[in-house]
Amino acid sequence: MSTQVPALLDGLVDDAAVFPPGSASLPDAVAAHRRHRASWYADLVGPLLVPATKLPALAGLLGSDERIDVGVIGDLPIGQLDKVRAEADPRLRVRQVEAAVAKRGEDPLPGLAELVALARRAAADATIEGASVDGRLDVYAELPLTFGLMGALDALAAARADGVPIAAKFRTGGLAAELFPTPAELAAVICACRDRELPFKLTAGLHQAVRHLDPETGFTHHGFGNVLAATLAAADGAAASTVAELLTAADPRPLVQWAEPRLDTARRLWVGFGSCSILEPLTDLIRLGLVNGGFKA
Repeated sequence: MSTQVPALLDGLVDDAAVFPPGSASLPDAVAAHRRHRASWYADLVGPLLVPATKLPALAGLLGSDERIDVGVIGDLPIGQLDKVRAEADPRLRVRQVEAAVAKRGEDPLPGLAELVALARRAAADATIEGASVDGRLDVYAELPLTFGLMGALDALAAARADGVPIAAKFRTGGLAAELFPTPAELAAVICACRDRELPFKLTAGLHQAVRHLDPETGFTHHGFGNVLAATLAAADGAAASTVAELLTAADPRPLVQWAEPRLDTARRLWVGFGSCSILEPLTDLIRLGLVNGGFKA
């Protein structure tokens, strides 16, 4: 190992190799995840994200003594995820359960209540079994950025205050323009989470470090470097207008200026994001000078 990932970037990128647009086969994803976890940049990489229905197949790809950290993505009704989590092969260390609680335009509170109950049971099971949750959040409620959002954030904050290990998750892209929140919309969400002391994850669309236009789709994508700088500013008490300005920036310099002085400190507010590629965000971080690129595999 010739360099280390700074504390600010620890666990920033979950391995979503099996999800679009990468859509790797499960065997290929597991093989690549092993390489990532054995690499010099391992600290950048979070759990391997896998649909709940693929957990049995994933267990069949592991050696008898192998262990792997997994994030379970709910492709089943929330009520069935509890059983999936409880019955997972012991070699699969389920660190995260993530599930959408509503579609756009639906009331998120009924689905959220169901997921909070799951998180509460998971925490109770860990206590009974003597397991350690080591302060990490392990359940994420994916909320649409539409009807009922602020009420849902209030409900999440109340559950966390009651000791339930649950946090928020939002989409920042997809196959339709309306799935890409504007900088002002995303800034408002970030500040709303800040005001409630509510950590959050992001998913979809964060393909590069800096905000950019995808020539194939015509969609303008948020940059994960923009989000990093914006959440650092929000955590420091910046107004939503300042947060939105950082999310809008196409120049990496102000983003780096926010990150560089904080490289040795733990990231606040933003838990991280899933990416179907680990090497692409790593390469961007090296180009920005936030990770030392003088490495050996």
